[in-house]
Amino acid sequence: MNDKLTNYVNGVFAPYDEVKSATELKADLLSDLQERFRELKAEGKDDDTAFDITIESIGNIEQTVQEVANLSHSLERQVAVNLSASHLPQSDFAGVVAHKSNFKGSALHGSDFTGADLTGSSFRGSDVREANFTRANLTDCDFSVLDLVYANFSEAILVRTNFSKSGLVGAKFIGIKLTDVNFTKTDLRKTTFERCTFLGVNFASSDLTGQRLDGQTFIGVTFDLPALRDVSFQGATLKNVSFRQTGIWSLKRAIQSIRFDGAMMDKLTYAALKGLMADVSKVTVLS
Repeated sequence: MNDKLTNYVNGVFAPYDEVKSATELKADLLSDLQERFRELKAEGKDDDTAFDITIESIGNIEQTVQEVANLSHSLERQVAVNLSASHLPQSDFAGVVAHKSNFKGSALHGSDFTGADLTGSSFRGSDVREANFTRANLTDCDFSVLDLVYANFSEAILVRTNFSKSGLVGAKFIGIKLTDVNFTKTDLRKTTFERCTFLGVNFASSDLTGQRLDGQTFIGVTFDLPALRDVSFQGATLKNVSFRQTGIWSLKRAIQSIRFDGAMMDKLTYAALKGLMADVSKVTVLS
């Protein structure tokens, strides 16, 4: 009778043998059915009655298997998305789920990625000018050597996101928590940062000259000092922030030009800035 149960289950799953998730469901189901059949036999049921009750107990298994297979196929298609070197300006990608997808070297000027989940995807070398990434999940995404002029990252999820040698003139980062994000060799002089929290962010050899970062929060952040000329941190909160010296030629002038009036900072950050002769006379030191 075990063979009869096995043959029945094999018949149900036959159209979906290539689907990994369906195969796993098949093994679990067969084990459960065999256990149920044994229980019915122990209750005194004959083989045919026990078999019929066992099969009836699982309901519409064909529909369940089809739903599992369809979901699995959908996920497999998402993983395999490859749009490298594609000409797709002003495309609609709003709300899509495209993990670890490849958009390298593509023309995506003005495309809409609002609310999309692009975790682990790469846009290296692409034209993403004026693209809309509002509320998009950009965890582990790579935006290297590309053009992001006037791109919108408002309320996006930025975790371990990499911006390297990228054009960010006019780009907007509004209402965001940036976690372990890297800005490497990037011109940020005309980038908009508003209502942001920076956690573990590294500004490596990136130019922030003239930026107004007033009222924002910086925790565990690293800055290159000469790239901070005329930057304002007025009313900002700084904790465990590191100011890295990248040269001595313009260091003193850069430090003296930074405004910290009304800022709050921990003792170590305060001491480091004071040691560099920054004007911290109007800073509140956190206990």
